[in-house]
Amino acid sequence: MTGLKPGRRNLITDVDGIKVGNAVDRRAWSGTTVVVPDERAVAAAEVRGGAPGTRDINALDPSCRIDAIDAIVLSGGSMFGIDAAAGVTNVLAALGRGYKINTAVVPIVPAAIFFDLINGGDKSWGEDPPYRRLGAEAARALGHDFPLGNVGAGLGAKAGRLKGGLGSASLVSPDGIQVGALVAVNAWGETVMPGTRHFWAWPYEQAGEFGGLGAPKLTGELDLEMPRPPLPPSPAANTTIAIVATNVTLDKGEARRMALMADDGLARSIRPVHTPFDGDTVFALSTGRMPLDDLVMLTLVGHMAADCLARAVARGVYHAETLGRFPGWKSLG
Repeated sequence: MTGLKPGRRNLITDVDGIKVGNAVDRRAWSGTTVVVPDERAVAAAEVRGGAPGTRDINALDPSCRIDAIDAIVLSGGSMFGIDAAAGVTNVLAALGRGYKINTAVVPIVPAAIFFDLINGGDKSWGEDPPYRRLGAEAARALGHDFPLGNVGAGLGAKAGRLKGGLGSASLVSPDGIQVGALVAVNAWGETVMPGTRHFWAWPYEQAGEFGGLGAPKLTGELDLEMPRPPLPPSPAANTTIAIVATNVTLDKGEARRMALMADDGLARSIRPVHTPFDGDTVFALSTGRMPLDDLVMLTLVGHMAADCLARAVARGVYHAETLGRFPGWKSLG
């Protein structure tokens, strides 16, 4: 289909029924991002990294009873960051949002985290990590507009040798299909082609959204050697975590297919990806505002999601500012 264009904001919130909240701890150089649908929504997940850190992923399997979620959390902080989901859960429960069992209300809040504990900042929090507080702050700061780069879960992120960050992008079809992506890029691999300032995702760029450099002008063979990060790799020390969303009505199996197809966006924008050192995880979310006609339509949704996610990765790194020993993309000569 021709005529696919970014939505008005070029953010995941171009999908009807989606809001995003961010919170950061500038002392710890870490943060949390939450996506909250206006109403409980169908979700699924695809995990391909070799060292994932997640919460309630199994509940999203099509064979499990839970048929909708109340929020999805992305956070830095490694396993400490899982507490961010508890903060979100508490805020939503106080609002009466969640899975109702008799008189009890239990918000369903899946989450994924990445390791930013050695990326800089003061992590000497002792027995009081900040993530439950950050989750609650993010859940109280929901809106449609938000900045990219060193924001929310992207604050402490890195991308290979560069500063990573929070990225987002959207596509809308002429007949009203809406797809958006949100990603926290903390990858072991590189997002920029070696010896250039061009992102691996350059073919998918829309309207100069990450520099507008166009196609790379290569004078010789591209160096395809595996990049070496500035520090020795450590188990679970990286990870790119993402959410793709659509207004098309999907069941859990169809949402899982969307997540699986969207995951190819990481392969288009990060090299290498899904390594033993990454916990790469992609969630898919359906707000159910538009009926699904057939499997061709589902294929288009997955195709749009993969392109959105590739662009979101590049946008997150493009907007990230230098922090500590990781230079921002805009500082490259």
